[in-house]
Amino acid sequence: MNKEINKIPYKIYLEESEMPAQYYNVRADMKKKPAPLLNPATLQPMTQEELSAVFCEELVRQELDDTTAYFDIPQEIRDFYKMYRPSPLVRAYCLEEKLQTPAKIYYKFEGNNTSGSHKLNSAIAQAYYAKQQGLKGVTTETGAGQWGTALSMACAYLGLDCRVYMVKVSYEQKPFRREVMRTYGANVTPSPSMTTEVGKKILAEHPGTTGSLGCAISEAVEDATTHEGYRYVLGSVLNQVLLHQSVIGLETKTAMDKYGIKPDVIIGCAGGGSNLGGLISPFMGEKLRGEADYQFIAVEPASCPSLTRGKYAYDFCDTGMVCPLAKMYTLGSGFIPSANHAGGLRYHGMSSTLSELYDQGLMEARSVEQTEVFKAAEEFARIEGILPAPESSHAIKVAIDEALKCKETGEEKTILFGLTGTGYFDLKAYESFNNGTMTDYIPTDEDLQKGFDGIPQFPGNEI
Repeated sequence: MNKEINKIPYKIYLEESEMPAQYYNVRADMKKKPAPLLNPATLQPMTQEELSAVFCEELVRQELDDTTAYFDIPQEIRDFYKMYRPSPLVRAYCLEEKLQTPAKIYYKFEGNNTSGSHKLNSAIAQAYYAKQQGLKGVTTETGAGQWGTALSMACAYLGLDCRVYMVKVSYEQKPFRREVMRTYGANVTPSPSMTTEVGKKILAEHPGTTGSLGCAISEAVEDATTHEGYRYVLGSVLNQVLLHQSVIGLETKTAMDKYGIKPDVIIGCAGGGSNLGGLISPFMGEKLRGEADYQFIAVEPASCPSLTRGKYAYDFCDTGMVCPLAKMYTLGSGFIPSANHAGGLRYHGMSSTLSELYDQGLMEARSVEQTEVFKAAEEFARIEGILPAPESSHAIKVAIDEALKCKETGEEKTILFGLTGTGYFDLKAYESFNNGTMTDYIPTDEDLQKGFDGIPQFPGNEI
């Protein structure tokens, strides 16, 4: 066993007093800011008034502010965080030993709460601001179910109604996640559904579809905007979500600084960008300010490759085309991942903030096939003792790859990755992998072109 264990503990825990008192807004340090959301009718930047018809007022303020570096975290949110935060930073000594690598591997574990993931960090914040505004409830979408579970917990805690539109394929594959949401009082509807006008339209155009996050977003937005006292909340992609999730990176950096650790490579799974953006934000801030340098790697599924194969353009955030236009790396709002795609990370686009950082060459992206992801997940589980979520396992796969490169070259790099949550509600996918029935699907250029064809065309948005 590595002798350094006497210096660096297996798990680094912060004291409650060391928890972040403020969220960090990485956009404040970006010289070139992310492009603004556009009103699809006018192609002009969305105003606070327009966005407030869909989102909570304070969340709109956070969404639009790209100059304020720090936002105070309200005491009630900090008190809620204390139930499961600070989360541990773990040195993967056993994995290092198994791989026989000179690399030092760390992971920030966000699965030590009932929702099983990092999503609770933003769910409680968004629910809090909805409560402060005097709303009756909120609507949302969920893919793998982590966000819906987290939001249902937050709403139960604050006494808000919660309506969740769950991607149909996940609704069917992950009944236990669905039942946790219902246990916390949420109303869960498989999407697309016949309960909304946009759902009916999508089903008419795509009979038998297994759904997508884009479909579910459209339904949730329609529900919120047609019922008084409700607003829509989103679990990823938006600037406000990356802001709330910065607690991950802030805690990680505090823990590493405490022991004089500096990561060389920082890896996160990437769907819409909430976990990745939260993990890297304070480190990226240092890079943007010229104070330090890091290698950032976004890892996405080969079946939904928005960064590695998408187009950087303004696109609708949802399949029903009722949301604002966001400039992002996108596969087209009509793109629906293959039904055999078992993990989350199913969104057709990437956070505008992360898209801009990627476009500037400040981070890189890799896509991985799901059978390799689950192979890495099982290897990690058998060595480190945690059954990881499929989403997290994308980061594990590339962390192992990087550690093995160090073995070949002899480099003693320090690798940090985000372990976003646990996989105990994802056993249907693990069963498929263990039975040998899991397959990989990589969309062809022709498949992707169908999605690209739906990207809105207007001057300056040619692809």
